[in-house]
Amino acid sequence: MAAPGDVSVLIPAMNEAAAIGGVVRDLLAAAPWREVLVIDDGSTDATGAEAEAAGARVIRHPYNKGNGAAVKSGIRAATGDYILIVDGDGQHKPSDAVRLTSRLGEYDLVVGARSSATQAGFVRRLGNGALNGLASFLTERPVPDLTSGFRAARRTCLLEFIGLLPNGFSTPTTTTMCFIKAGYNVAFEPVEARARVGTSKIRLSRDGPKFLLIMLRVMTIFSPLRVFLPVAAASFLVGAGYAVWTVVTQRHITNSSVLLVMSSIVILLVGLVSEQVSALRFDGRR
Repeated sequence: MAAPGDVSVLIPAMNEAAAIGGVVRDLLAAAPWREVLVIDDGSTDATGAEAEAAGARVIRHPYNKGNGAAVKSGIRAATGDYILIVDGDGQHKPSDAVRLTSRLGEYDLVVGARSSATQAGFVRRLGNGALNGLASFLTERPVPDLTSGFRAARRTCLLEFIGLLPNGFSTPTTTTMCFIKAGYNVAFEPVEARARVGTSKIRLSRDGPKFLLIMLRVMTIFSPLRVFLPVAAASFLVGAGYAVWTVVTQRHITNSSVLLVMSSIVILLVGLVSEQVSALRFDGRR
């Protein structure tokens, strides 16, 4: 179990002046954390000043780099053995923060898994559900909330993957996939999210495809066959099925069938080579 004195709290924030002061004060009242760091990601309002007045140490970006870049700045600047990442919009309860960090030590990553009822908007819930299902298939374990930014982890493990973290809003997706596929202990702790102050900066139509691409990128690094094998199988089944149909109906095999079957073999071979490269890449990893 991680003591609060070993935990650095990171709050990435951009233009969250209306909420950030209350978030910092509530967290400081909840437990004696080692430090509370607010990473002001190029805000044009008084986010940094409000955070400092509430008792946080503020790290300022001279311009907006993205939520992921803010998290990476906080990871590098943190002095605790463990890190708790909290959104700056007021939707996370301080009592839940204490509950998440209490499971560190036994687990290397603890994710605050939101119930579907507390996730804003039907379309957002539908999109998150699809991403959760795909992540569960790719990682071979249930992932109830892939995109929750409310999470606690060992700092050394986060530093191991810091080069893979994007600068945008997909840091939660990347860290979850990386920790699971690297074999670290990952837990999902149920939490209820409150209504955020202000409006969300994430747009499913714009950011959803980015999440999907990042998931596939992470999987091709850690477990390529989980991506290549289904594609190869689908290509083979379509090609073989079309070949059988054309033989029965037209008494010959078309070039399309041959091309699909050959493509499936090439895709499978590329997947096998990628699997070996992935194993070599992580040989001797901490």
